[in-house]
Amino acid sequence: MIKIIVDAMGGDNSPNVNVEGSVSALSKISDIEITLVGPEATLNDLLKNFDYDKTRLKIVNADDVITCNDKPTEAIRTKKESSLYKSYELLRTQDYGGMVSIGSTGAILVGAITRLGRIKGVSRPALVPVVPTIEGDGIVALCDSGANAECFSNQINQFATMGSFYLEKAFGVKNPRVGLLNIGAEENKGDNLRKETYQLLKGNKHINFVGNAEAREYLSGKFDLIVCDGFSGNVLLKAIEGACMGVMKLVKHTFLKNLKTKIGALLLKKDLYAVKNKMDYNNYGGAALLGVSKTVVKGHGNSKGKSVFKCIEQAYTMEKSGLRTAITEGLKEETKEDDEG
Repeated sequence: MIKIIVDAMGGDNSPNVNVEGSVSALSKISDIEITLVGPEATLNDLLKNFDYDKTRLKIVNADDVITCNDKPTEAIRTKKESSLYKSYELLRTQDYGGMVSIGSTGAILVGAITRLGRIKGVSRPALVPVVPTIEGDGIVALCDSGANAECFSNQINQFATMGSFYLEKAFGVKNPRVGLLNIGAEENKGDNLRKETYQLLKGNKHINFVGNAEAREYLSGKFDLIVCDGFSGNVLLKAIEGACMGVMKLVKHTFLKNLKTKIGALLLKKDLYAVKNKMDYNNYGGAALLGVSKTVVKGHGNSKGKSVFKCIEQAYTMEKSGLRTAITEGLKEETKEDDEG
């Protein structure tokens, strides 16, 4: 049985969506146990609306909440009755495999590093969201997407190793194609950081490095994993999110312009919904925090119940696949090779 903690008070629509997603996970995954952390009375009232296996769901009371307005380091240090802090304490001290939260990104990162610690050999943990590619039914992961604003070349090289294990274990992607986010495809492009990183990736025997990736190729399907520093990754991710949302609004506005376009929209309704569904982040879970000693998944702050379920499923799959062990052993082997070299 895989035991997952859900921070019930994280996110804009808590605790409702966290309860909904947790109940959904119980109905769809037979060997999972879930612990909801939040105000017990409120959670029990919400759970009365659902039919679920009560033997596989527990509640741990937490009366306080860490919000996005709180300073992350101070909040983790002082708000010890908050749902996020208590979730980390459960994960740290008891037999839980992973945790899901759609709360404050900063507090989740600080809590993971200070309360859980890193896997031995990991220089920096990294956030790795997964989004769909335009062509086919593939996905592409981005590592790092915001955990580390500044990085050294060896850290980005390590992101590539961890990200490759993640795609192989959690998504079944064989020999994932790794690209380095850069301003051009040629090997000599970019600043010193990108040039140094390129050479390290080129010599990394644990990954399938296929060269530089320009930002416009993010969703192209040419890459399974794109690695970069967290600042660049966060800018890329939010730019793509904004562009996709803008395009969908433009399409909607165009089809509602007049009678002719409305008829066209009616004829294409099924296809338009298919596109909207494919690009909906609620269908793809959250960003895995790779490199910490326990499984942590950070979902979108505005997640719906479906997205919370996908985050829980993601954490379950990561834990069941033995991802943390694979990363630990892979980095141990990589360090040994560096020492021998």
